[in-house]
Amino acid sequence: MLSYQHLYHAGNLADVHKHAALAWVLDYLTRKDKPLTYIETHAGRGLYDLGAEEAVKTGEAAAGIALAESLFPKDHPYRQRLEETRAAYGPHAYPGSPLIAALGLRETDSIHLAELHPQEHAFLQAAAKDWGAHVHRQDGFELALAITPPTPRRGLMLIDPSYEVKADYEAIPRHMAAIHRKWNVGILILWYPILRGGAHGPMLRALAKAFPEGLCHEVRFPPAREGHRMEGSGLFVVNAPYGLDAELSALGARFARLPKAAPKP
Repeated sequence: MLSYQHLYHAGNLADVHKHAALAWVLDYLTRKDKPLTYIETHAGRGLYDLGAEEAVKTGEAAAGIALAESLFPKDHPYRQRLEETRAAYGPHAYPGSPLIAALGLRETDSIHLAELHPQEHAFLQAAAKDWGAHVHRQDGFELALAITPPTPRRGLMLIDPSYEVKADYEAIPRHMAAIHRKWNVGILILWYPILRGGAHGPMLRALAKAFPEGLCHEVRFPPAREGHRMEGSGLFVVNAPYGLDAELSALGARFARLPKAAPKP
């Protein structure tokens, strides 16, 4: 299925959770003067206009980044990426994870972005022309297996599917195990939604069995609007860098300070 377009959901609280963690990990990795590879399996368009009709219609950014940004200090890598994006693209611009990576990495680093959706790929290709990124119109897991182990070998992979297809939940542990076998030093960051009904549960148990030292972090928040099924956001990290557990605990504390109910449109 290729119907998912993230513009409707950009800047929501799941994005805040995922992007804040990603920005911190990239900042940590670039403290060492060693090149790295960034791979993203489901990149989306990379740059979003929160003033667009699609974004305004759902109200997810209003219930997300609009409420959460002030909880991050100005020197936090996520806050810095937000400000850099607005300075470059305008006051309503929001960075997807590809742009967060492009802004946080160096010329010596490599970026590979996979996006299969034709419209999203076209947007991504146009946006990324100045980012020094390799953009692939390819299934993300196929790219991941083809490109690993990458050069440079040091690096991370963000796995962020739409979960439109329920089979994704069952397939992801197998994909991650196969990727890890080829790239055992790579940091793998999986994002997953926490939906009413707990569809992620069996997947998470399989991941914990495959990666007993994996780091799992979840945050809960009210649905962005009536009828919305997402009640939280989760991350599962393989080869978590030192200090990420403490950073995620701090991130969870920020979420605990958010309003207990979503703002009414």
